[in-house]
Amino acid sequence: MTREGQNLVVIGLGYVGLPLALEAVSQGLSVVGLDVKQSTVEALNSGLSHVDDISDHEVARALQKGFRATTDASCLASAETAVICVPTPLDEQRAPDLRAVEAAATAVREHLHPGMLVVLESTTYPGTTDGPVREILEGSGLFAGVDFNLAFSPERIDPGNTTWTIRNTPKVVGGLTPACTDRAAAFYSRVVETVVKTTGTREAEMAKLLENTYRHINIALVNEMAVFSNELGVDLWESIRAASTKPFGFAPFFPGPGVGGHCIPIDPNYLSHRVRALGYQFRFVELAQEISGRMPVYVVSRVQNLLNRHSKAVRGSRVLVLGLTYKPDIQDDRETPARDVIRHLRHLGAEVIGCDPHLSSFSVDDLDLEMTLDLDAELGRCDVAVLLQAHSAFDLDKIVALAPAVFDTRGRLSGPNVERM
Repeated sequence: MTREGQNLVVIGLGYVGLPLALEAVSQGLSVVGLDVKQSTVEALNSGLSHVDDISDHEVARALQKGFRATTDASCLASAETAVICVPTPLDEQRAPDLRAVEAAATAVREHLHPGMLVVLESTTYPGTTDGPVREILEGSGLFAGVDFNLAFSPERIDPGNTTWTIRNTPKVVGGLTPACTDRAAAFYSRVVETVVKTTGTREAEMAKLLENTYRHINIALVNEMAVFSNELGVDLWESIRAASTKPFGFAPFFPGPGVGGHCIPIDPNYLSHRVRALGYQFRFVELAQEISGRMPVYVVSRVQNLLNRHSKAVRGSRVLVLGLTYKPDIQDDRETPARDVIRHLRHLGAEVIGCDPHLSSFSVDDLDLEMTLDLDAELGRCDVAVLLQAHSAFDLDKIVALAPAVFDTRGRLSGPNVERM
């Protein structure tokens, strides 16, 4: 028999699963990555990474230590621990879509064996682990908390953050029973530095939703303040900096063109959906969604006003959009507000050109965006440049110097030709 947690299968090799798998390998565990995409599996087995924070070198090093990726779920038969890290998007009605979780749980069920630890990391509403996931797994004839261990541990991956990594970010763990919690905590203690136990799976599930709902609501607050601060003639960015000097009772959040990524636009809706099922309204989340959802339209209206002051209409104007990913210095464009901004600019007749050092292509409504390869020249040709994401690769001073007009949604630029949100 191998050591506790030695044989690990990570299901889902995306932004959450791959960092976990490789960190576990580096800590001496025997790890197999299971994914439904053959192209992902082939790339990883060839030493190629598809995740921002994971280099090809790190994948190659993991392969040398025994890591392999596969689409064959039979690898679960010998696993002591299976961790589910699959996407949990919203469906067309913006309700939780648990199909990937259910498919992963079904795959585990087919190979479930006594003593196995099964952990769900995919963000979801309270009651998923001890509800649908448990029911699927117990279809094997084995019982959670008796024959096998079941737990939830929310992912806390922050793409692009080199300070807080999977290794040093505290890991919340909640099991179906105290014994399940202890077993899951023992496993994660081999991978991360700090493990935080909760009473059960639902408390761990709620902790993740609380973290992202907190951010969602506070971002919406400053987004709304940005709108009326402009009308009041207030530089909100300066006000935020001033308020941030208070050493207690304040945490700074910053406005922007909207919210993006897999977490903020999606995760709070899981909690809101669950609350509505109980007959309540989660009005904070619904209002935050409404406020941040209308920010792209607000950005376009400000760009339109800026062009008007230069005696130009949006229709026919050449608009350069800088930064298309949802956060700086990554290539992830999931749920990025840039798409809505571009969509509205196109609707008004603007000729939109994109620039992002982390993306070679970008599409909106199945229409490819023209991407410039010569930023300096395009800054001189455009009628207005719109900074949506302040990548470190951008020379911000040069943007101000070369563009005839600039609209800054990130509060990073200054100059006579610059207007900030």
